[in-house]
This record gives sequence, structure tokens and C-alpha cells, in this order.
Amino acid sequence: MRWVLHKDRIVLITDTLVHEWPDEQDLAVIATKAAGVARNPGMEPRVAFVSFSTFGYPVSERATKMHMAPRVLDQMRVDFEYEGEMIVDVALNPDQMAQYPFCRLSSPANILVVPARHSASISVKLMQEMAGATVIGPILTGVKKPIQICSTNAAANDILNMAVMAACKIG
Repeated sequence: MRWVLHKDRIVLITDTLVHEWPDEQDLAVIATKAAGVARNPGMEPRVAFVSFSTFGYPVSERATKMHMAPRVLDQMRVDFEYEGEMIVDVALNPDQMAQYPFCRLSSPANILVVPARHSASISVKLMQEMAGATVIGPILTGVKKPIQICSTNAAANDILNMAVMAACKIG
């Protein structure tokens, strides 16, 4: 996952590195791990399973896993807010979210679980290049030691951010 900081807002976007095409079970686990990462610095996790469809419309085989992932979390009885599937506008914009009064999120999502690695990578790179967002990550989770990785083209700030993440055992 990656932290995206933009306009006084922090959003985690998952999974940008490991899972090529996760199924609904994988997505639920990814959401749970992301919630733990968000809680580490004191954020209250609100997870949105994002897609090109919102609450079943338009119907698509590609959106099914995003629709099913919240049901997996229902069975897991997790202790954070989550909802999906929904388009990014609904997940992040309170006015758009208000059009769906049945939505379980109390306010905009701060964790976006995306359908596949390529969509996560595209989303993060667009935010970084077009909007000038600060991107920290990828953040590794599920490893026993506090390690992080940097790309070969990492700037000094990127390396410093990742060192801080490792030192704070975020991930």
C-alpha cells in the first residue's frame, strides 16, 4: 500500500505491489492489514472497496469481487468501517456519498482498496504526477521485521520517509 498525502488529506491506496489480481478473500485481508497500518499513527480506518461501479451498477463480472469483499469482512466481524463496491467519487466526496444513505461509512474513506495491482499503481502515479501528491511507500505488511523497500529511482526524501516508516514499525 501507499500513503497519498494531498490537500490536507491522507489516503492509503492498496495493493500497489504484491497481489496481481486479488480475489474477495485477499481483498478483505488487504483491507484488514491496511486498517492496522492506518491505526498505527492514530487514524480511524474507513475502507472503501473501489471500482468503476457503485453498489452493483453497472453489473459486471469484474466488479463482483469488490461487491463480495465487504461480505467477507462481515463474516470476519472486523472493528472498522468499510463499504463497497463504489466509485472513487462516492468513496471520497461527502456530497456524492450522501446520495447513498444506506452507505455504512460515516465520512469519506481514508483507505481505498482497489481491484488489482495495476489499478493501484495507475491511481498512485496519477496522483503523484498530475496532482503533485506526496506518495510514501510502498508499505510492506505481514512481515516479521520492520523493513521497507525503495525503488531504484527513489529520491532522498523517499528514502527518509521509508526509513521513518521502518523505524516506527508502520506496516
